[in-house]
Amino acid sequence: MNILVLHQYYLGKDDSGGSRWNQFARYWAERGHQVTVLAGMVHYATGRKAPAYKGRFVVREEDGPGVTVYRCHVSESYNRSFLGRFWAYLSFAFSSTLAGMFRAGKADVIVATSPPLTVAVTMWLLSLWHGCRAVFEVRDLWPESAVDTGVLKSRPLIYLSYRLEELAYRRASWINVLTPAFEQALVERKGVPRRRISMIPNGADLDLMSPGPKDNAVRRRLGLNGHFVVSYFGAHGRANRLGQLLDVAERIRTTHPDVRFLLVGDGMEKPHLQADAARRGLDNVVFHDGVPKEQVADFINASDVCTAVLMRNDTFRTVYPNKVFDYMSCKRPIIVAIDGVARRLVEGAGAGLFAEPEDPDSFIRALDALRGDRGRMEQMGQAGYRHAAAHYDRRALAEKYLALLERLAGGGERRLAAEDHPPLARFA
Repeated sequence: MNILVLHQYYLGKDDSGGSRWNQFARYWAERGHQVTVLAGMVHYATGRKAPAYKGRFVVREEDGPGVTVYRCHVSESYNRSFLGRFWAYLSFAFSSTLAGMFRAGKADVIVATSPPLTVAVTMWLLSLWHGCRAVFEVRDLWPESAVDTGVLKSRPLIYLSYRLEELAYRRASWINVLTPAFEQALVERKGVPRRRISMIPNGADLDLMSPGPKDNAVRRRLGLNGHFVVSYFGAHGRANRLGQLLDVAERIRTTHPDVRFLLVGDGMEKPHLQADAARRGLDNVVFHDGVPKEQVADFINASDVCTAVLMRNDTFRTVYPNKVFDYMSCKRPIIVAIDGVARRLVEGAGAGLFAEPEDPDSFIRALDALRGDRGRMEQMGQAGYRHAAAHYDRRALAEKYLALLERLAGGGERRLAAEDHPPLARFA
């Protein structure tokens, strides 16, 4: 089977970030399938384009045996403004459509993963071109998350975004969501039939993310020996609201002299966070650039506690941050400052404690509860690992996804017609 994956943020070699689709593609190739990926040239967190891509429209790469990647043009206006980012999305939609028509081979099934919503246009056009069915994956509730965080303010662009969302749901043969809250939102608010939705979530890469000794080379190199290390891994963006960790660090600088905060990753807000930490004199905060996925486990293992934080926002009550599964895989206890399904995941697994988002006092209480009880920390780490291995093993999830694609490619599910969907809610 020839599987065409449309993913603007598919990781390149040595890139940091979520590697779900890299691993899925390699697993499917191991099973004898040919996987072709249409990916962008600009990293989602840094907004930077590698020198090898500059001045190129499409670049062919290999991501292991059986996985061919076409890096497609993305405008470098990505990080200038939201309008610049939207233009970057459109540039990828155009370049990936042409690559999917004239560079990629014949596809038996297409998977498009969002955000951005503009991939829906490419998905639709390529499904017509190849005469095949398509899966649209919802990794975030767009455009709600962009509107709720204040990133998307233009009424015309908001209107256009909701129309793109409608196109995606109407033209996909199947929709996959990453959390039960996404499924509920699509059924109850978007009018998507439940019978056309599956939930194959983010998961734990137990092959790559594995527990290891805390006193490792990362600790020594960063001068963290003898300290209680609280680590965050991932994007440093507006929605992450990492300033709340700086607030905690400032409050406990004298009362908890052994605690160090390690922030690993990149994003548009990182320079502002670094400047803010310097202004406050926060010598208990250590910033580190994003690292390739193969190195993340060493950094997690160097931590005593790991954390996932987002701004206080109802939209973020629906998300499972992928970093939570990485923490579980390495047997590290978690402070999750995200309410909703992420909180239920961590507390239900017995893997950590909840702190109210953007509430430093709540975070400090959770930190003190763990810092003073090493036995409890060990129990939470073990419980998280067992839960991840039992329910979120990425290899098992890849197999489940493959079964879905094989069924669609084989005609087991008919293509959704427009009449299968009631009119979607109008938000403009």
